[in-house]
Amino acid sequence: MSKEVLIIGGGIIGLSTAYYLQKEGHQVTVIDKSDFKSGASYVNAGYITPSHIISLASPGIITQGIKWMFNSNSPFYVKPRLDIDFLKWTWAFKKSANAKKVAASIPVIKDINLLSRDLYEEIKESNDFNFHYERKGLMMYYQSDKVGEHEWELGEKALKAGLHAEHLTTMDAIRKYEPTADLNVKGAVYFDCDAHMTPSDFMPEMVAYLKSKGVQIFANEEVKDIVVKNQKISNIITSRTLYEADEVVLAAGSWSPLLTKKLGLKIPIQAGKGYRINVERETNITVPSILCEAKVAVTPMTGFTRFAGTMEIDGINHTINPARVNAIANAAKSFYNNLEISSEEKAAAECGLRPCSPDGLPYIGKSSKCANLTIATGHAMMGWSLGPATGKLVSEIISDKKTTLDLDPFHPDRKF
Repeated sequence: MSKEVLIIGGGIIGLSTAYYLQKEGHQVTVIDKSDFKSGASYVNAGYITPSHIISLASPGIITQGIKWMFNSNSPFYVKPRLDIDFLKWTWAFKKSANAKKVAASIPVIKDINLLSRDLYEEIKESNDFNFHYERKGLMMYYQSDKVGEHEWELGEKALKAGLHAEHLTTMDAIRKYEPTADLNVKGAVYFDCDAHMTPSDFMPEMVAYLKSKGVQIFANEEVKDIVVKNQKISNIITSRTLYEADEVVLAAGSWSPLLTKKLGLKIPIQAGKGYRINVERETNITVPSILCEAKVAVTPMTGFTRFAGTMEIDGINHTINPARVNAIANAAKSFYNNLEISSEEKAAAECGLRPCSPDGLPYIGKSSKCANLTIATGHAMMGWSLGPATGKLVSEIISDKKTTLDLDPFHPDRKF
């Protein structure tokens, strides 16, 4: 049965959801407060990451985070503030950061990432698109033995989970996969399951495709109010008009809690700011990598190499912190010989806000508090990776189909 569906949020999650909903024959409208040219879906590292099986809320992260809190160059920073939602999120994050919960989430994170990678490949093979997509795996480069030991411990966990990982302890071993980059590292852990893309290729193509299929897409339109009657959304009032829909999908990223509050529904999310620097000259980097000590992601994209990193929990703002940008540039210089990011390249840095749940798992599903609302947010650093999987799962929910994956771990009403 065809339904009128309104999607709030036009990032990778919202557009992927529109893609699968229109394939099911639904009438879809997407609105976004931005211009469909900026935000986390445009400045991310472009990774599809089945290898990232350990959630952000991992054991030891609290202690490490306290140490990093006093270092302006640190890769993970939480700015303390007297805000009730922030304090509740912090407490839930602390409770989630234990070995038992992390172990239970490993197969959940792995399965949804593998599903999403397969769906990206299906989209690519459909011949409806021409975006950049490569499956070259991921290098986890390290410069110290201690970090190398830690990364291989994670590699061994990946092996136990059924993924393939190799510990490359010599430059000759590394050069089999990355023959041209001039590296200053001790070793690497290599995962062959990961892929990468150029987000600025994919997003405009998806918008154009959806419009060609009759999906209505409206930019610069902000939700002002949500009218609920008998536990169902009856109207969405925006800065431009009023909408009625059979189903509403909330895919507004870091802004989602501001909208669910209008429904009396609280989903714990904090915005995690990340930065990116594009280098539009030859770097000889051909394989995506993480510079482990600095937590910086490096991706060879169409026409440039992207250096991205930091997780800054500091509320909703797009203020560029030069210290964070410099930390990314310094990491690039440290890990790659003869590679120096210029002041002009640093000045052109941009940031995006990633919606972080306390336990590192996204919210996908319906809350018991609103019958015709499906929530799809909280993906943190895996938003790009999980776009198609989330879109397909939401489409299955709205189409009253059995979902491809068990959605209990992602339930919006779950307790922390």
